Amino acid sequence: MKKKLLERVLFAALIACSAYLLVSAVGLTRLHASGSRTFHSWGLGFGAPGSVPTGPMDSGTLEKVQAKYLVCGSDEKKLALTFDVGYENGHTAKILDTLQKTDVKALFFVTGHFVSENAALLNRMKDEGHLVGNHTSKHPDMKKKADSESFSLELTTLNDDFRAATGKEIDKYYRPPGGVFNLEQLEYAKEMGYTTLFWSLAYVDWEVDKQPSRETAFNKLLPRTHPGAIVLLHTTSATNADILEELIAKWKDAGYEFVLP
Repeated sequence: MKKKLLERVLFAALIACSAYLLVSAVGLTRLHASGSRTFHSWGLGFGAPGSVPTGPMDSGTLEKVQAKYLVCGSDEKKLALTFDVGYENGHTAKILDTLQKTDVKALFFVTGHFVSENAALLNRMKDEGHLVGNHTSKHPDMKKKADSESFSLELTTLNDDFRAATGKEIDKYYRPPGGVFNLEQLEYAKEMGYTTLFWSLAYVDWEVDKQPSRETAFNKLLPRTHPGAIVLLHTTSATNADILEELIAKWKDAGYEFVLP
């Protein structure tokens, strides 16, 4: 009798323990899922000149969802040059001329607006050995594209439009508009075969009516240059088009090698 009672008590305890573990696991899963849906805006924290900045998310977390903001380790003097290309402002051809002259390859993140009107420039990018990545079709607020269907549509639409315009395939790199993202969206991008590329070096160059001077651009970019940097510039910037050859020369003189991500 006592033996049966003990067995029942042990069995009840086992059930209770299993239920507790299940509830805990579900709770942790929900917590993780909730955290993955939290939106972030990509921003950087800078330390001493030449040091690697910190992002809102560490490299280890990003790596799990096939994303990165550095092109290599902090002991390698390598740079990846990337351009965001929202629309054509008359400077892209000059930028391509400079890249060809300096023998530097870059990655251009394009939107649907640019793709629809600039097939010749897109073909030139690809023909000259550059990469062309996905900056979404309509450059929306990505907080409004939180579900997988609307998120995927932004990328697939641009991909299809790029193929129609050029007869070529877009390169599988994704950059969130405005740097707005959550981990769930990065997972969607990964499932679609994309690597998400943030940046570790940029400056305010996109305000076409308030362009920085040559001196301002150099003062912002050069002290913050660091090993493994992914540089973000905008092709709409007249300043960028004007200083690019000298900027590349200064980076090369400092011992940096240009690489693709």
